[in-house]
Amino acid sequence: MIRIEFRGLLKIGVTAAVGMMAALVPGAAEDFGPVPQIETNAAQVELGRRLFFDKRLSGDAAISCASCHDPARGFADGLPLSAAYPGSLGFRNTPTLINTAHRAAWFHDGRLGSNLNDVTREMITEDYMMNMDMRLMQERFKQDPVYVEMFEAAGYGEPSNGGARKAIPEFLKTLISRNSAFDRGELSPSEQSGFTIFAGVAGCGTCHSGPRFTDDRVYNTGVPDNPEIWRNPMRHTTFVAYAMFMGIENFMNIRRDPGAHVRGHAADGSDVGTFLTPTLRELTHTGPYMHNGVFATLEEVIDFYDAGGGDDPNKDRRLMPLGLSKQQRTDLVAFLRALSGDPLTGPEFVWQDPIPTEYDVIDDWRETPN
Repeated sequence: MIRIEFRGLLKIGVTAAVGMMAALVPGAAEDFGPVPQIETNAAQVELGRRLFFDKRLSGDAAISCASCHDPARGFADGLPLSAAYPGSLGFRNTPTLINTAHRAAWFHDGRLGSNLNDVTREMITEDYMMNMDMRLMQERFKQDPVYVEMFEAAGYGEPSNGGARKAIPEFLKTLISRNSAFDRGELSPSEQSGFTIFAGVAGCGTCHSGPRFTDDRVYNTGVPDNPEIWRNPMRHTTFVAYAMFMGIENFMNIRRDPGAHVRGHAADGSDVGTFLTPTLRELTHTGPYMHNGVFATLEEVIDFYDAGGGDDPNKDRRLMPLGLSKQQRTDLVAFLRALSGDPLTGPEFVWQDPIPTEYDVIDDWRETPN
């Protein structure tokens, strides 16, 4: 094993690769390193964790946040395209929630900023996601004596949708990558070689920068569309509902995902097909890859970029064929896998007690004994 020293962030390297990263990627010596932990409130985290695994947060009590963000799959779902609220299907890949408390923008198109309260509300109320009327959700909380006690202990007073929108983000703040080979400063020779390629000839660090290995900006890399979105009526219907709401013109006839065009609406269409740079953390646990899950393996992703990306008139001009050897591609995949840490599947991340969904109606929740 080759050991690279870190001082919280990347320290002066003992290999040429570290020096190369610092030289080629401005600020890399300061930017790359473990993802910072976030201070949290224990009672609020506990409440948020229970809420995250509670199916009563969806309209018909069929799905919870964890239904699509499975801890065993890196808080993603392992599917090319996401499932959705019963009666619909998604048209994008489910992203990991690990490290997302540090995000500057949310969803593949970046249509929401970093306010986790807003993100939580959107995920719960959107009809093809969890389809919940928050007034009903609040009443469900009040029917559960456990929630009455937990909301009070968390400092939120009586159960409310506002308290839920604060508690779930508090839980998300605990989902931070930890103990990857990269963060420990221990890379095998193949992983070290891959890091050199990442920093050098491949130019990955230009966009995949910072502790999460993303600059939170949007680019068009020519990722091919997933035909399943248009072939499956349930997925197409979900896409149409989204496009209508986001003000996309001619939404019934287009056969491509507009991406961040929904927030930029460039008159010349130059932002069509742009998507946020995905994190490279936890890739071992979170495939398939890309915003629409078109690549099943990391090897396919590397082959795609080695070929210079896809075919799109708006593709970023910096993408060029790399001409990597087979061994270089293998080493680059090895490095990417070294960015995955311990699975977040312990009791601090997974609510393990049963959550009842049927119980006697409480006429006055304030007077109900525990």
